[in-house]
Amino acid sequence: MRFLIQRVNNAKVSVEGCTIGAINQGLCVFVGVSNTDTKEIADKMIRKLINLRIFSDENDKTNLNLSSVKGELLIISQFTLYADCRHGNRPSFIDSGKPDLAEELYEYIIEKCRESVPKVEHGEFGAVMEISLVNDGPFTIWLDSEALGF
Repeated sequence: MRFLIQRVNNAKVSVEGCTIGAINQGLCVFVGVSNTDTKEIADKMIRKLINLRIFSDENDKTNLNLSSVKGELLIISQFTLYADCRHGNRPSFIDSGKPDLAEELYEYIIEKCRESVPKVEHGEFGAVMEISLVNDGPFTIWLDSEALGF
């Protein structure tokens, strides 16, 4: 499982010109699922995400987590996080999770995040989406379950 996390001042996701999710200060999280991912891996990734201390304190040091700043979450499904660009110029997505598994885990992640974050917005699985965001920093973090040993 892969999370591309961006600390944002605000972010929104639209489908066919209609905004379906929007947040203010918080994290915009792009989620990629592989065929070997499980709910147990998702739980570990969510714990890491929720507890990341990437918000500035009064001394401008990154010591605060999402709950410390009353931050919000925007979660977007992003199968292209598993793009394999090693051969040729056209990416392969063979390592991306099959749609049924990916959608199940994506919905699971949203629900689990809602247990600890008051405002969790999300995109629409499988839809063509437009994402607008103002990256705060810029501050972008890459979490890969395999690299983390999950």
